[in-house]
Amino acid sequence: MDSVLRLHARIGQRTLLITTAAVPLAGWTVHAVALHRRLAAAKKDPLTGLLRRDAYTARAQQVLARHGDNTAVVLVDADHFKDINDTLGHPAGDAVLAAFGTRLTAWAGRRASVGRLGGDEFAVVLPMSRDRREVRLATLVRMLHKPVALVDGRRVDVAASVGAATPDVDTRDLSALQRAADAALYDGKHSGRAVLATKEHTKVPSINGRRAGRPGTATWGRAA
Repeated sequence: MDSVLRLHARIGQRTLLITTAAVPLAGWTVHAVALHRRLAAAKKDPLTGLLRRDAYTARAQQVLARHGDNTAVVLVDADHFKDINDTLGHPAGDAVLAAFGTRLTAWAGRRASVGRLGGDEFAVVLPMSRDRREVRLATLVRMLHKPVALVDGRRVDVAASVGAATPDVDTRDLSALQRAADAALYDGKHSGRAVLATKEHTKVPSINGRRAGRPGTATWGRAA
């Protein structure tokens, strides 16, 4: 009987030690999960759910490295966004930005890097084969021109300017591709069409990445 009692006592002590050790371990697990969630949230824009600039850039570099020539860099500007804020109020403007974030995410897919660069400017880096460019860019333009429904039932007509660049312009440098896409975007500003950059767009001088007006570029999407 004594041996049985001693055995039970030893088992009880071991159970207590395991349980005592498990309590802080469980606490650290909960803390680690919460920390991971906070870090993940810090990488995203709270309004649109898109990546912030630094997180977008890091992910974009990975996409470029993995897919090489079958990659597209796409820049998007919401058209007449200030007018929406001024006439309908900032909540309406926020709703438009959130809708653009949702549409860009749905269009780009899980393998892409989708970011909000600031204000009403967005960027996407995604796998895209040469034979799919026309269809994909035209689809994006159509998606971004659909009215946005507000919580009060009103609908806001929206539009966006879209420029894209691919490694065809003889570079895989993300910054250079974004500058080319930006120059292409401003070639088609308010046209209702996506513009694909040519090699000439890499030579366009710019101030803060902005320069308007170069004719004769390929465009896809809806008519102006």
